Amino acid sequence: MTGPSAQACYALNGQVIGILAERPDLWLDFDRMLGSLRMASCAEPGFHVRIAETALLPETQGGSLVFDGEVPEDGPCRMFQDGEVIHLVFPSQTLSIHGGEGWAEIRVRPDARITWTAWMLVLDMALDAGGQHMLHTAGLTLPDRDAIVLIHAPSGTGKTTTSLALASRGFGICSDDAMIVTGASAKPSAWGLPRHVKIHRKTADMLPFVSPCLGTAWDSNGEQAVSLERLREIVRVEDSSIRPVIAVLHLARSMDSQSRLVAMAKTDAMVALAADNVRTGMTGLLPLQKRRLSTIARLVTTVPTYTLEVGASPADAAALISAAFAGQEQGR
Repeated sequence: MTGPSAQACYALNGQVIGILAERPDLWLDFDRMLGSLRMASCAEPGFHVRIAETALLPETQGGSLVFDGEVPEDGPCRMFQDGEVIHLVFPSQTLSIHGGEGWAEIRVRPDARITWTAWMLVLDMALDAGGQHMLHTAGLTLPDRDAIVLIHAPSGTGKTTTSLALASRGFGICSDDAMIVTGASAKPSAWGLPRHVKIHRKTADMLPFVSPCLGTAWDSNGEQAVSLERLREIVRVEDSSIRPVIAVLHLARSMDSQSRLVAMAKTDAMVALAADNVRTGMTGLLPLQKRRLSTIARLVTTVPTYTLEVGASPADAAALISAAFAGQEQGR
């Protein structure tokens, strides 16, 4: 095993994450997600990750077992908590994260690929170290404004379809699926994770204007991954700048095909967001999850919360949202 000889740094709006490895292809999947945020030269990272290839992996880790099961597409996984230290163990690799000290180590067997689960946990912990948290929501700027509405719904219930439909009416897409919310200021702000948008066949059928971005091949889930660069050819896609959050909308299906925007109790909004974003282990909430829950609570108590009932034509929601916030001061 040789020492690291390649490195890269990524700017996460106030937090810099640095990666060191023997060669850059070891973090290729991470770069595919955050390549647009890669820095031309490395600054001093607030969180750094070392990747080491090795044939020997520890069979056990210290601390308490908090998860033991299958991870979709990544296989069997165990997670251990030892104070503020988190260990993730896969058959082909291990990940140890020292969040309080701002560093992580990935040990991976030769010719194995670092799992998506490991990369997402690294990103989660790096953001957390900088006072930011990733939420499973879409984020869109209002027409002619820089303020963001966050749209929440569980996977498969229409966030991408609704986001694209709103974009066809002048809204700007920050992300259709993953927004980074910062709790550093009194007023909540957010930015979008710059990763591909997955468009489903049903979305393509409902929104024919997206067809110029699509090829002929669909994956096993009936989806195509479309780059943000390609998407910019048909709608406005925002950069990863931090913007003020003006409202949280919980997406729901309309029972009579008519779109509506209805005030939602803040407790209900918090429960809905927490159910989809906060994970519990065998020993309860991990420290990271407690801090994410705190961010959610601060978010919903600071901005208006609504249920967005989407009818037969998702684009109809655009006028409802624009009217609700017409003249409202940005960031309130």
